[in-house]
Amino acid sequence: MEQTLIILKPDAMQRGIVGEIVTRFERVGLKIVAAKIVQPSEAHYFEHYETIGKMISRRGQQAFDVTLAFMQEGPVLAMVLEGVEAVSQVRKMVGTTEPKSAAPGTIRGDYSHISFAYADTVKMSIPNLIHASGDADDAAKEIAHWFKSDELFEYNTVHDKYTQAKPHKK
Repeated sequence: MEQTLIILKPDAMQRGIVGEIVTRFERVGLKIVAAKIVQPSEAHYFEHYETIGKMISRRGQQAFDVTLAFMQEGPVLAMVLEGVEAVSQVRKMVGTTEPKSAAPGTIRGDYSHISFAYADTVKMSIPNLIHASGDADDAAKEIAHWFKSDELFEYNTVHDKYTQAKPHKK
């Protein structure tokens, strides 16, 4: 099974839509194997967004700075989800990073709408609700950064047979 990290950002927490978002992942059969509410330091976010994510080279210093400030506006819910091709499944469900471009039916398409251009003009971060690991390599690094190994759990669910593709016993 593949694991991926999601972070429900301060805007999701403050808007009170965490349950709706988590429910979407559970309904497709992704298993929550770790979860915690935290309010990390700037150094923790630097490691996440720049050391692992290379945000400055992708979006520029201004986008990085406003993102770090935004992420420190309140607590976040960090979670590890597990499932068949979990990284790509979660990315599909979340939608594109820019909410304006996210398709209806995705989390960002349904709950946010701001464009990069607008955010850049007013020098704000994109309130796009959720971070999702970009690929399996980033997911492994991000999970190790956010969770200790003893915070990840293994357990069975009713989804094991149908959505986790685990063979059933005769």
